[in-house]
Amino acid sequence: MDANPSLEKRFSKLIIFVSILIPVVVAVLFTVKLNDLGFNVEPLSFLPPIYATINGLTAIVLVTAVMAVRRGNRKLHERLMTFAIALSVSFLVMYVAYHMTSENTRFGDVDHDGQMSVQEIASVGSMRLVYFFILITHIILSIAIIPMVLFTYVRALSERFDKHRKLGKITYPIWLYVAVTGVVVYFMISPYYAH
Repeated sequence: MDANPSLEKRFSKLIIFVSILIPVVVAVLFTVKLNDLGFNVEPLSFLPPIYATINGLTAIVLVTAVMAVRRGNRKLHERLMTFAIALSVSFLVMYVAYHMTSENTRFGDVDHDGQMSVQEIASVGSMRLVYFFILITHIILSIAIIPMVLFTYVRALSERFDKHRKLGKITYPIWLYVAVTGVVVYFMISPYYAH
């Protein structure tokens, strides 16, 4: 028997709203450059290694949280999952802040002119396709994971642990993939950041 089915029902519209709002706001903010709006802001070029580290830490926290619950430590699992959500939110804030203050970096753009010459494209070869595959799957799944994480979390708060486990088995590997590929994308693109 469900302990609190109404809690999930109460939050479902909010979760759907937030799950749509976040990607839309991020997409809009991605097109906004603070300097174009008249703010004299230095590029926050120190942020990418920080938010890549946050992604790596998120992956470690997720694995540790799953290990904790498998060992029967539900309280530690709950704290770690809450921490993982906080890490993901802090990643998102830094990611948007970086892109609002810095020009986009192109994979393979060695001379940092924002254009890909024939030589630059040839020099990275098929790695460019690998990079875009990882980046695109990372972005798509990072959007898809928002409602999954929130519904999984609310099911735990509602003490609907059977439904929490069922959704968690899908949510966990996708969230882990997003966290790990965030680090991979950083290491692949970092040689092309303008310094």
